[in-house]
Amino acid sequence: MSENESAVYEGAEEFSVPMNPVKAILRLWRIMGRERIRLVIVFVSVIFYTILSVAAPVYSAQIVDLLWRRIREAVENGAQFHVTWEQGGEQIMVLLLIYTVTGILYTFQSFLMAGFAERLSLELRSRIGRKLNRLPLSYFDSHKTGEVLSRATNDLDKMSEVLQTGLLKLFTAVGMVIGSLIMMFRFHAGLTLIFLAFTMLSLVSTRLFAAKTLQYAMRRQQAASRVTAQVEESYSGRTVIKAFNQEENSRKDMREAVEELAETSRKADFLMNAVNPFIRLVNRLGQAVIAVAAGKLLLDGVLSVGVFQAFFQYVYQASEPLTEAAYMINSLQSSIASVERIFELLDEKEIRKDPESPAVVERTEGQVEFKNVCFGYTPEKILMENISFSVKPGEKIAVVGSTGAGKTTLINLLMRFYEVNGGQIRLDGADTSAMTYGGLRENFGMVLQDTWLFDGTVAENIAYGRPDASREEIIAAAKAARADFFIRTLPKGYDTRLSGDAETISAGQRQLLTIARVMLCDPAVLILDEATSSVDTRTEMEISRAMNALMKNRTSFVIAHRLSTIVDADLILVMQDGNIIEKGNHRDLLRMNGAYADLYNSQFA
Repeated sequence: MSENESAVYEGAEEFSVPMNPVKAILRLWRIMGRERIRLVIVFVSVIFYTILSVAAPVYSAQIVDLLWRRIREAVENGAQFHVTWEQGGEQIMVLLLIYTVTGILYTFQSFLMAGFAERLSLELRSRIGRKLNRLPLSYFDSHKTGEVLSRATNDLDKMSEVLQTGLLKLFTAVGMVIGSLIMMFRFHAGLTLIFLAFTMLSLVSTRLFAAKTLQYAMRRQQAASRVTAQVEESYSGRTVIKAFNQEENSRKDMREAVEELAETSRKADFLMNAVNPFIRLVNRLGQAVIAVAAGKLLLDGVLSVGVFQAFFQYVYQASEPLTEAAYMINSLQSSIASVERIFELLDEKEIRKDPESPAVVERTEGQVEFKNVCFGYTPEKILMENISFSVKPGEKIAVVGSTGAGKTTLINLLMRFYEVNGGQIRLDGADTSAMTYGGLRENFGMVLQDTWLFDGTVAENIAYGRPDASREEIIAAAKAARADFFIRTLPKGYDTRLSGDAETISAGQRQLLTIARVMLCDPAVLILDEATSSVDTRTEMEISRAMNALMKNRTSFVIAHRLSTIVDADLILVMQDGNIIEKGNHRDLLRMNGAYADLYNSQFA
């Protein structure tokens, strides 16, 4: 997935809301399994944490009132005030113990939630990994790479982060707000109503700010995606940009994208940085009003000094969670939406399961038969109808036609990358749909036009289909593919490490390595999709010799655009609009003077 594609999906999904949160939460609860015990323990711990946190200010009020009485008595009697174990010391130690236990409980909760979130994330990531291996190619054809990878990366990370912090904060916030409000009403209902009035003003302001901030945050994410896309385009297309003297236009496009990002970021950052000071200003005004009113009640003897300070502790305990409530709810909504997208992937239709008693073809000879095969990417639009032909072991079959004629689709059906809608494909007389996927594909070797090398050494890439191959077998396969010479010129030879794009070697050299990979597997049936399209003429001739030796006594399917490479084919299938319109060998098709003859003559006119 390209960076800009990832950014687009991350930005699009960062601010989404769930469609059916209750259903998603219940399903997530079922998936938790034994991890539910951790969540229950956290919930019980939160209850004790809330009880102790709510009890601490009440107990501190008693201590302050006790100490205040002792201080007044000492002043009135002219005695020196001091705290003894019986007169205040024991109570202070108990209060210290309460605060210590609450700290331990919160640390314990955080530890359990971190483990819970990561274990749940691991379970879902494992399910996604298994799911991706069971999805048909049609799913990947209809979904962009970034969309698929975003499920296993962005969505899972977001869910894990919110579960670790947001869910725990929500649990504690609910308990602290309810407990604190109950105690505040017990102390003085009028002061509590003043607090609630300013709190409502704070929440309404937060909601207004959040809506506007969300709007600018989405614009900033879109602008960031455009900048990322422009950077990738400038990097990937640097050669073309320089070749056509478009450096100035490229810089102009980049400057416009960056300026747009800067402008949207300025507005978004202003709102995000302004909301907290404004909300805190509202809260401080409320606290000031409460302080004046409580001070009057203190002077009138309605409130004691201990109750006065305890009430403000409850104000703090209730106001902070309420201020963060909107942000916590938004985070949880976004997390549930991420969970829904993960479930959408896990619910996708999978490939057909392997039969319990599969057909087994031992010592494959390479006889292939298409019998009245029908296929369409959707049942409503059939691409192929009644495709029939038979291939004897050891024959070379060429598939030709214009772009989009259905050549690659034919090969994909042979490999069971797609399931046929009707008819049968047989390998040595066995219906391929009755075989296991592994049992079928181990008889085939594919060399595609688009090469792909994995992160690993040259030797590991050649031995990808046969990890147990010896170094001698790997070298022999490389020599047969005419790749041994250039491999030995690499810094570490066969132990040179390559990345997926393998930019350190040419496109032709990458193709030679993929050909060597197939040669090492020594399959019964070969599939060559323009396998020599990325090599020069001399290398193509050498590879053709090696291919001829490899294809001897083996069935081979060759997709070709250059007809000069398949004039010796035993059977040539000419395709158009998904159907075979002509078939025969080179001479027979030329004598027919049809589509093949026109295609051949156009190349050699």
